[in-house]
Amino acid sequence: MKKKQFTSTILHADREGRPEHGVLHKPIHTSVAYGYEDARELAEVFQNKRKGYAYGRQNNPTIDALANKITLMEQGLDSVIFATGMAAIGSSLLALLRSGDHIVSSAYLFGNTNSLFNTLNGLGIEVTFVDATDASKVEAAIKPNTKLVFVETIANPVTQVADLAAIGDLCEKQKLIYFVDNTMTSPCLFLPITVKASLIINSLTKYIGGHGNALGGSVTDTGLYDWSSFDNIYENYKNKDASQWGITQIRKKGLRDFGSALGPEAAHHLSVGSDTLNLRINHACDNALAIAKFCENHPKVRKVFLSRIT
Repeated sequence: MKKKQFTSTILHADREGRPEHGVLHKPIHTSVAYGYEDARELAEVFQNKRKGYAYGRQNNPTIDALANKITLMEQGLDSVIFATGMAAIGSSLLALLRSGDHIVSSAYLFGNTNSLFNTLNGLGIEVTFVDATDASKVEAAIKPNTKLVFVETIANPVTQVADLAAIGDLCEKQKLIYFVDNTMTSPCLFLPITVKASLIINSLTKYIGGHGNALGGSVTDTGLYDWSSFDNIYENYKNKDASQWGITQIRKKGLRDFGSALGPEAAHHLSVGSDTLNLRINHACDNALAIAKFCENHPKVRKVFLSRIT
């Protein structure tokens, strides 16, 4: 979407859902459990045969409103919200992968993500780290059991920029899941869907929430990956259109199995904070550039890292 449309789209996201009493923001729903007139209706919700709310660990109206905003920002198909960005990465990977699978990952990663991937190595999910600024090195690391390629748009903290478009073309050709961490750029500055990302991670704690008052993470399915070709989907998650299989498995297994659910109060903070993302990110970029230029010309600063996604 155009820059001038970004803020308007996010500001009106809750209103489009016609929330009760005409409020401007989706209210905070604190209920953990939900009642139905007929026990069969509740069973169908649990079995993913009917829309509705069953238990707060898997879904909540306030959290769904936040998920809708993230999906709009990323121009994706659907999103799942987690308690933190690390919970989003870990729960998604463990929901989708099995022992014996292989990941190709950028070597330039947030320290906690690197730690998680080394943990996966010990659990039988092999991870190969490569220089993702060169797509040919990603291609050279692919094995017959490779299921997924993981990169950050701009690496945290040294700001290496992955060869995003070329890796996207490679993953499309090889039918691999392309998992892109968009935290350092945010959907306001860059849309991973434009480089054929399959799944997008955002740490909502950072730019999207923006006020340092709530943790949160999200995974967005762009709708570009053909989940019918992915052999790790469980049969009980195939009762919808194939485009929903992946995100359903992440939601059901990721949230159910690991319990990494975001609380509704935090979701509300993050949702309201996201309304000013476009305003804040532009100032943040201006400030970062000013600091970088100052440091670049300072005699006591040895090196300045500058990155740009084109």
